[in-house]
Amino acid sequence: MKDERGVYYYPYPQNKRIRMYVSDQDEGICFRLWNRDDPELWMEHGWVAYEAIQQAAKMVDKNKFDPDHAYDINAARELLKNR
Repeated sequence: MKDERGVYYYPYPQNKRIRMYVSDQDEGICFRLWNRDDPELWMEHGWVAYEAIQQAAKMVDKNKFDPDHAYDINAARELLKNR
């Protein structure tokens, strides 16, 4: 999907109020979260490279939050390929 912010997917398909935007930048594929219920989030947090997400994922309890689900590199690649 695409809007004025760029291309995105729903990391939690049951919640259309949260979108994950993807962009191909110098650092590689980057992600940026947007939440309709927290509009400040977009301004407070910029683009995050997938490599940085993978590094941070090593420190997360995947039973509580699975970054591979929210930051889906395969979905990002497909979206960027088809934009």
